[in-house]
Amino acid sequence: MAALPELRMDHLPSDPLLHILSFLGYRDLIHCSFVSRRLNELSKHNPLWKSHCSKHWLLTDAERLQSGVSWFCLFKQYYRDLGRYIQYYPVLKKAWEQLKSFLQQTCPRMIASLKEGATEVELNDIEAQIGCRLPDDYRCSYRIHNGQKLVIPGLMGSMSLSNHYRSEVLLDVETAAGGFQQRKGMRRCLPLTFCFHTGLSQYMALEPAEGRRMFESFYPCPDQTAQDPSAIDMFITGSCFLEWFTTYVHNVVTEEYPIIRDQIFRYVHDKSCVMTTDDITVSVSTSFLPELSSVHPPHFFFTYRIRIEMSSSASPEAACQLDSRYWKITTSDGNVEEVQGPGVVGEFPVMTPGKVHEYASCTTFSTPSEYMEGHYTFHRLANKEEVFHVAIPRFHMVCPPFREPVVRTKPSTSYTSRFDDHDDDGEYCDGDGDDFGDLRGINMAALEGAWCPRHI
Repeated sequence: MAALPELRMDHLPSDPLLHILSFLGYRDLIHCSFVSRRLNELSKHNPLWKSHCSKHWLLTDAERLQSGVSWFCLFKQYYRDLGRYIQYYPVLKKAWEQLKSFLQQTCPRMIASLKEGATEVELNDIEAQIGCRLPDDYRCSYRIHNGQKLVIPGLMGSMSLSNHYRSEVLLDVETAAGGFQQRKGMRRCLPLTFCFHTGLSQYMALEPAEGRRMFESFYPCPDQTAQDPSAIDMFITGSCFLEWFTTYVHNVVTEEYPIIRDQIFRYVHDKSCVMTTDDITVSVSTSFLPELSSVHPPHFFFTYRIRIEMSSSASPEAACQLDSRYWKITTSDGNVEEVQGPGVVGEFPVMTPGKVHEYASCTTFSTPSEYMEGHYTFHRLANKEEVFHVAIPRFHMVCPPFREPVVRTKPSTSYTSRFDDHDDDGEYCDGDGDDFGDLRGINMAALEGAWCPRHI
């Protein structure tokens, strides 16, 4: 029987080989190029590298044409510059592009405040300056955009009440390095954001020290009950920079956070917090204010925004005016409080078909878990004797997870659950803050004299 001819790679048709190579990752594709001359030629096939350029660097045909090189060469160029960030780059680049596209439509002036990306040399110099390694996801994001200029409004969200305003800027890496903390209680912490009006900052822990976990982000909150002034509680906002930033972007571009007066407001709207009574719909969104809150003593400050809308299909005879509000407040320890009062924040809105009335108010609690529900009382404009109730859906005040520092004398505890909370109409006054180095990142309500009387 005649021997079968030797099967050689050179004799195999290109199409099935290219099909097989298309399933390989970029590393394996490069490894194949060292196997034989034939595979070396096939592994440089342009369509193979087009998919990798699209997957890892989010490059388009237009960008490839502008570069004037092949997809293979373009991949190599990007890999030489950004290869250490390849696991983070596509996620962060996509997040930045989504955010900019959304802002271009809703808050165009914010786009102008974004800075060009930092270079590798600049980031290396910052690491040498602060004596700490920056996490790769942080470095990757700052290669794309080096934060924003110190302007208002801040990219990382705003909040406004009657006599309180907060807007957090995403700090560029040079300014952040200037606020790098070495003091006891905040050692090895790098500021991520800063608010001119409140001194509020979010920080990232660059080392696991003083009860913090490496690379987690948090709002510091001075412990006013501890004898050691370095005792600082933490409201946790993210486990790493990637989670912190992409979660925020998702909430912005999905319109979880509303745009109000060309600013991003960090109100959270639970889709179940909507209720319709006849022709009137009431919906509620809430927000936690860390700068006016503290863990020790327990003082949790929330604001909420209520939207009241009368259907445009309602008859003119349905026109009415709000007279009063009623709240039923249930705390985490089972206490129930019932409160009622005239109007809402001093107003008595008139509702006509198609009209929308929105208002914001605030409240404080000594426990991190409460919820509220209630109703408004209206009367018809055509007949003042016709009085009726409009239900307010149950809504929760959600305190973020918090952690105590290890410096406290009693065993350290953490709060990690999502809580049910309650609401109330009110004003408040705020205190002045202490300095945290070059930037102030304090929780003002933790200071003596900062409080919020409840006007429900």
